[in-house]
Amino acid sequence: MARPLPSSVVLGYGLGSLGTGMYSTVPGLLLLYYLTDVLGVAAGLAGVAIFLPKLWDVVTDPAMGHLSDRTRSRWGRRRPYLLAGGLALPLGFGLLFSAPDVGAGAAFAYTLAIYTLCATAFTIFQVPYLAMPAEMTADYHETTRLMAYRMAFMTLGILIAGAGAPLLIKHFGGGRAAYASMSWAVAGVCMVAMVGSFLGTRRAAFSIDEGEAIPIGEQLRLALRNRPFMVLLGGYFLQLCAIGGLLAAVPFFAKYVVGGGEETVTILFLALMLPAIVTMPAWLALSRRLGKERCYRLALGIFTAASLVLWGSAAFPFAAVAALVGVMGVAYAATQLFPFSMLPDTIAVDQAATGRRREGIFTGIWTAVDKGGLAFGALVASLVLGAGGFVESREGAIVTQPASALAAIVLVMSLIPALLTAASWLALRGYKLDQGRLAALRAEEGGGR
Repeated sequence: MARPLPSSVVLGYGLGSLGTGMYSTVPGLLLLYYLTDVLGVAAGLAGVAIFLPKLWDVVTDPAMGHLSDRTRSRWGRRRPYLLAGGLALPLGFGLLFSAPDVGAGAAFAYTLAIYTLCATAFTIFQVPYLAMPAEMTADYHETTRLMAYRMAFMTLGILIAGAGAPLLIKHFGGGRAAYASMSWAVAGVCMVAMVGSFLGTRRAAFSIDEGEAIPIGEQLRLALRNRPFMVLLGGYFLQLCAIGGLLAAVPFFAKYVVGGGEETVTILFLALMLPAIVTMPAWLALSRRLGKERCYRLALGIFTAASLVLWGSAAFPFAAVAALVGVMGVAYAATQLFPFSMLPDTIAVDQAATGRRREGIFTGIWTAVDKGGLAFGALVASLVLGAGGFVESREGAIVTQPASALAAIVLVMSLIPALLTAASWLALRGYKLDQGRLAALRAEEGGGR
């Protein structure tokens, strides 16, 4: 059995996800609402502004993975990019919610451009960051432990940003200027966490791939032939589409269905994230008995059932809605923990087959799908709202939404996520890489050397 990772390294690595969790949450939760209800951009066009930068990630994420695989430095292959991304991303994030008052069309163009820059900076940090665990340890359960810390920090970041950002907007007086002040405040915390992760992982183990360079196109082709990786990736994509749509719908649900304001968004986020943080150790312990794959599917089943019940939420008291969201939070913890702890296992399949260390190309594909799934979910949400007749508004305007728009909001909060997570559960039935098979592959690799 491999030696446990030093606590300082585990904590230093996890700290990076505090920043990435905060960055991912605020646009996912507020950007669509900011575009439609503050800047006056039509719902369908606003969805395009969120989705197009993620198409750019399809190109940049695998390229970043390939670049980090081939990097040589005294800090290892990945850590230089943690520093570069940790400095660049907060700057772009501060600008994202600082659109000048130049009309809806120009606001759309500004947001599209800045969000694309943010996506690039996020890629510089996130792709090498996610490649690091496969280098840091080869132990099946130690990988899960490392991911548990990462997910705990990420969940904390999501909680801080998801609950705190709406309250900051209210504290700063609401409107365009308040969104700008909120984004710069959150950006400062992100920078501290991400640069802190660069510093905290200075003792982390890293590897060097001494093999002959392989063209990126050939690397992509080989990676896509890794069946466990592709099965896991497909199931995870469907899950992310569900989460992306749900997050984008929360502010609309709070304002137009529940009838609350920023405090309601905060309460719903607390209901989702507090159970996720509390139950993370329980999921970690359960995985040692049942395995990561079974726990992941169990969580998807719980999330699907709770989402279906939420379909009738328009008739529920708010306490019942919050309780249902809490059940979804229990499942959410596992749907974040296990895919990322299973990813290094699928990379080990490639290493056993080829003898190469190509973590970056796999995590590049993974992060492109990760960000694309969330953005696609938000795009679906915007299109459903548009089809339901949602009425966009400029800052301070009061509008009454038609019944069809209210039904569309509930649909994006409940039935659509339920169908997507159910499809994810079905897709993951094809995942067959358990602890025994992984150990056998590594034994074959060791015996063949």
